[in-house]
Amino acid sequence: MKKQLISLAITAAFALPAAAEQSVEVLHWWTSGGEAAALNVLKGNLEKQGVKWNDMPVAGGGGEAAMTAVRARVTSGNPPTAVQMLGFDILDWGKQGVVADLNALATKEGWDKTVPAALQKFSKYNGKWIAAPVNIHSTNWIWANKDVLAKSGVTTEPKTFEEFIAAAEKVQKAGFIAIAHGGQPWQEATIFDGVVLSTGGIDYYRKAFIELDPKALNSPTTLKVFQRMSQIRKLVDKDFSGRDWNVASGMVISGKAGFQIMGDWAKGEFINAKKVPGKDFLCFRFPGTQGIVSFNTDQFAMFKLSDPDKAAAQMKLASAIMDPAFQSAFNVVKGSAPARTDVPDTAFDDCGKKAIKDVAEANKNNTMVGSIAHGHAVPASIKNAFYDVITRHFNGQIDDKKAVADLMSAAKN
Repeated sequence: MKKQLISLAITAAFALPAAAEQSVEVLHWWTSGGEAAALNVLKGNLEKQGVKWNDMPVAGGGGEAAMTAVRARVTSGNPPTAVQMLGFDILDWGKQGVVADLNALATKEGWDKTVPAALQKFSKYNGKWIAAPVNIHSTNWIWANKDVLAKSGVTTEPKTFEEFIAAAEKVQKAGFIAIAHGGQPWQEATIFDGVVLSTGGIDYYRKAFIELDPKALNSPTTLKVFQRMSQIRKLVDKDFSGRDWNVASGMVISGKAGFQIMGDWAKGEFINAKKVPGKDFLCFRFPGTQGIVSFNTDQFAMFKLSDPDKAAAQMKLASAIMDPAFQSAFNVVKGSAPARTDVPDTAFDDCGKKAIKDVAEANKNNTMVGSIAHGHAVPASIKNAFYDVITRHFNGQIDDKKAVADLMSAAKN
C-alpha cells in the first residue's frame, strides 16, 4: 500500500503543469554554413539564459520569400518574435503599427550612443527603436589578386577612378580579365554605387539618389557616371552575363582576373579559399570613395507579442543581438563590420579592421550613406526601376544620354 501511495505521488508530481518555458521564434534567410554557425552563437547565448530558440529559416538570399512568410503570419495574428529585414521593409512594418517598442532596452544599454546614426534611420520608426541591427555591410570595396597585379605591372593601389581604369587596362593587356563581373542587375547596381560616389561625391549622391533631386539627377555629373560605367563595361570579359557574384570572386581568387567590384561579403570567398589579406589579395575602397561608406545592414525587426513570457524572451533576444561579443563573433564570420562602434577589432583580419576603422570615421564625419543597389537609399519600387536603367545601359541597349533621361523617369516611380 505504501509503495502504491509513493507511486501515485510521483505520478501526480509529474502531472503538475510545468513553468512556462521562455522561447523565441526567429525568421531569417541565413542558411549558409558560416551564417548558420554564427547564429548558433546567438542561440547558445539565449539558451544559457533559459530561452529556447525556434529556428525559422526561409531560403533566398534577398529575403523575398521570408517577407511573404512574415506577411502571412502577421495577417493571421501570429507574428514571429523577430524577423531578419533590410532597410525600407523595416520602416514599412513600422507604419503598420505591429512592431514592438524596444526603447526601454535601447536606453538601458545605450544603443543611441553606439549604433551609427545612418543605421538608426532604419532601426527606428517615429523615434522608437523597433529593430536590432546585426551588422554593417559595405558595397564600395574592390578585391584584387596581388599576384595578377604584380604580373601586370600594377605596383600601387589606385587612388582615383582614372588610376583604377589605367590599372585595369594594364591587367587586360597582360592577358588577364581586368574586372571579374557577374551580369545581374544588382551586381551592376553595386558597381554603380561606387561610380556615383567616386564621380560626384557624397553631397551629389545624397541629392540625386536619396533625395531624388531632379536637378542633380539631370546633370552633367550623372552623364559622367554613365560614361564611366561604359569604361568599366569594356574591362569585363564577354561571358559576364548571368554569372553569380561568388563565381566572379572565384575568378580573382584563381588568378584569372585582377579585380572585382563587390560588397564585403566577397571576402568570405577569399577566406574560405585559405587566402590571406595583404599577402594573397588586396581589399580597398573604390578609388575616389575613401572616407565614405555605402552600406546595407541586416536587422532583426521585433513584432508586438501579447504573451508576457514571449515578450520578455524577445527583450533577451534583442539584448543578445546587441551584445558586443556576439557582434564580434558573428561579423568575423560574415565579413561585415559590427553594427556598434564600440566593438574591438581584435578578432578581425586586416580587411575587417579596415572596415571597422572606416565605419567609425564615416559615422563621425557623417559620410555613411545607404546603398542604392541594396535597398538603403530609395524604396524598392524606385530601386528596381533604377536597376532596369543601369542594366540596360551596361548591356549596351541604351547610350549614356538616354540612360540619364530614363533614370529621371525611374525616379518618379
